[in-house]
Amino acid sequence: MSEPTDAAARRAIAPVICYPNETLPVPDLPLYAQAREGAVKVGEVTVSPRDAACFRVDAGQFFRISSVEGPQVGDLNLWNARDLSERFYSGKSRALHGTHLTTGERMWSCFPHLRPMATITSDTLDWYGMDTFGGSVHDVIGTRCDPYTGNLLSGAQYHHCCHSNLTRALADETGMTLNEAESHVHDVLNVFMCTGFTRDTGQYFMKASPVRPGDYLEFFAEIDLLGALSACPGGDCSAEHTSDVAVCYPLRVEVFAPQDGALEGWKSPATNGYDGSHGR
Repeated sequence: MSEPTDAAARRAIAPVICYPNETLPVPDLPLYAQAREGAVKVGEVTVSPRDAACFRVDAGQFFRISSVEGPQVGDLNLWNARDLSERFYSGKSRALHGTHLTTGERMWSCFPHLRPMATITSDTLDWYGMDTFGGSVHDVIGTRCDPYTGNLLSGAQYHHCCHSNLTRALADETGMTLNEAESHVHDVLNVFMCTGFTRDTGQYFMKASPVRPGDYLEFFAEIDLLGALSACPGGDCSAEHTSDVAVCYPLRVEVFAPQDGALEGWKSPATNGYDGSHGR
């Protein structure tokens, strides 16, 4: 279609932030940092390349995801450990914080709960910022590599993509069947993944992750959590995100418990205060 005469004026209209977040509850990062200083490690899980593993974190504990041998990205799912129907809501987390998460920002749960599940307390890649391509790390815009899209695009039957990895891990952890577990697997936080949208076509892109051994992303658990992390079959996602050819490395998850009394005054957030009447 040809441009209207006022096309330039329409494009020049300034944007408006959809969800101004100045009124969001502010995490007490100094309290969390103080509690972290004396915390002791109480658990550790190694996630094998092209596979996934589950871990559990009590409310008030910390968990750290680390690169340990080479550049590797991971796909993270979180659930309320006591109620799997409450799970991470990547879309609302993106709407509240932006396309990529870092220190001080939160992973929010789905409706009707809509409360913080975990707060990012430390990010060794926060220096990366936004690059000239529009890329950044730890995104909530990608979904997860999955066998259905692979089959749609190429007719493949690939079983070690992140969706399938997370499904197997959750089934093994809970005793559910694969079909039961799959219904709980959801859109992820792409830990360490460097992504954005192309400026010309608006397509989701990935590029080599800047993560290196020793880098980590650390969280404070706001509620009792069951987590699952997949070490993506794309490795650092510099070329492919579903591949038996890409070089892949393990990831490590560590859980740390603060000393008794270190979180005095803190309490786990309540579920959302909406009355649920929906106008009736």
